Amino acid sequence: MITAYQQQLRERYLAAPVLPPPEPWRSVGDRRIPVGGLLGIGFAVHPDSGHDLVMIVSGDGHGLLDAITGEKIARDRDPDPGTSTPDAHPDLTCPGLGPVAGTPVRIAGLFGGGLHSTTPDGWTLDVVSPDWPHHRVILSADGGMNTGPAGGTWWHVFHSDHSELRAAGFSPSGLTLAVATSSDVTLWTRRELRYGG
Repeated sequence: MITAYQQQLRERYLAAPVLPPPEPWRSVGDRRIPVGGLLGIGFAVHPDSGHDLVMIVSGDGHGLLDAITGEKIARDRDPDPGTSTPDAHPDLTCPGLGPVAGTPVRIAGLFGGGLHSTTPDGWTLDVVSPDWPHHRVILSADGGMNTGPAGGTWWHVFHSDHSELRAAGFSPSGLTLAVATSSDVTLWTRRELRYGG
């Protein structure tokens, strides 16, 4: 049995349409980036530009994307079997590639781990499952309270009804939001942190 309050929350999330995140967030690319057999993702920082990078670990190897443009920066189709998945290391890391070669990257996904659920300037991300096993990703500007109607201070930004959710969260900088499923990655970015409204 669930309480009346829990039923109300469930109904609120079920009724919320998928909405794009509000300004200053913008979509990276026009759609989801397909990645077959995705196991997990992690974030790194480009040593020259300071941009967020997204490392993708899949059954087909490792890839590195620029989180601002979605451009593929590096690819390793045949990583070392001893470090090809994050469960081979106690910190759930895989070796970086391309501009972050030699730097371990923490990976969140099928083998565990997690991404940041808040940003330094107050955005919050929650994953809810009112119609389990399908997950919904909720972005909020009200500290995760998710009160009022969707589109006011909270947004249902992703509905994982097509593939299994692997990870969802922010980069450590708070400038990138990523959602990874077993078949794709969706990214949103913004230029800067904004404090005080």
